[in-house]
Amino acid sequence: MSQGDDKQAASPSLVPGLYIVATPIGNLEDITLRALRVLRAADLIACEDTRHTQKLLSHFEIKKPTVSYHEHNEAARSRELLARIAAGERVALVSDAGTPGISDPGERIIRAAIESGVPVISVPGPSAFISALVASGLRTDSFRFLGFLPSRAGERRSALERLRETIETLVFYEAPHRILETLSDLELVFGPERRVVIARELTKVHEELLRGTASDMRSVLTQREAIKGEMTIIVEGRMQSEAVKPPQGLGQRMHELMEQEQLEEKAALKQAAKEFGISKSEAYREWQRRK
Repeated sequence: MSQGDDKQAASPSLVPGLYIVATPIGNLEDITLRALRVLRAADLIACEDTRHTQKLLSHFEIKKPTVSYHEHNEAARSRELLARIAAGERVALVSDAGTPGISDPGERIIRAAIESGVPVISVPGPSAFISALVASGLRTDSFRFLGFLPSRAGERRSALERLRETIETLVFYEAPHRILETLSDLELVFGPERRVVIARELTKVHEELLRGTASDMRSVLTQREAIKGEMTIIVEGRMQSEAVKPPQGLGQRMHELMEQEQLEEKAALKQAAKEFGISKSEAYREWQRRK
C-alpha cells in the first residue's frame, strides 16, 4: 500500500459506494473501529432486520437512517440502494450478525453493484464459521464452507454422501431443531470414528464447543431439555489412510426415487448417480450389489 493509500484509509471521509460491514455475532466488543467509523459516516444503513440493528446502533450511539434489506425484498431494494449510491450516497450493508453475504442477504446487491460499476468496499470483521473453525482443533489449512445443509432428510444425506471422500475440513451451519437428525446422518455417512466439533452460541454468555464423534454429540444433546442457538458444525476431512467406501446411502436413495417419486429404475439410477457424483455404471454396480 502506498503512502497515499495510507492517508486515504485513515481519512474519516467515505467515498460513495456500497460498504459491506461485518457486525458482532454476539459480543458487542467484537465490532471494529473501522466498522463504527463507516456506520457513523454512512448516509443509509441497509439491515437484514432494522429492529435488530437498531439495538447495535443505539449501544454505540449511532443515529443514522435505516432501511430493511432481506431475502424477500432483495430485488426491489437493490435497485433503490444502487440508485442512491449512483446519486452520491454511502450505503452500509449489515446483516443481523457476522458478515453480509455469508448465509445471509447481500450476495444479490453486491453482484449488482459490481455489474453497475458501483464501488464495493468490504469492512471485515466477525464471522461465525471462521471463529468456530479456528477453535475446533481440526485442520484449517484446507476447508470447505457449505452454509446450511438441505433441510429435507433425503437431500441432506445425498449432500453428505457427495462429501464423504473429501479430505478438506467441512464447515456448515445447522438449526437446533435439526441438529440431532443431522448428527445421525453424519454418523451414518461418515462413519463412527470421524471427529466432529459443534460450536454453539459463539461469543455469547453460553458459548460452548463440543468435541468428539457424531455419536458423542448426540449423547450430550439428547440429555438436554432444550437445544437452543444456531450452531456451526465442523467435520474432520477423510484421512488418507481411510479406505474409500462405496456410497452406502445409494440403495436407500434408489428406493426413495422409485417408490416415493415413482421413477423407473433407469431414471432413478441416472438421478442417483448425479446426486452422489458418480458415473451411471458405478451407480448400477452398487445398486446390483445392494438389491
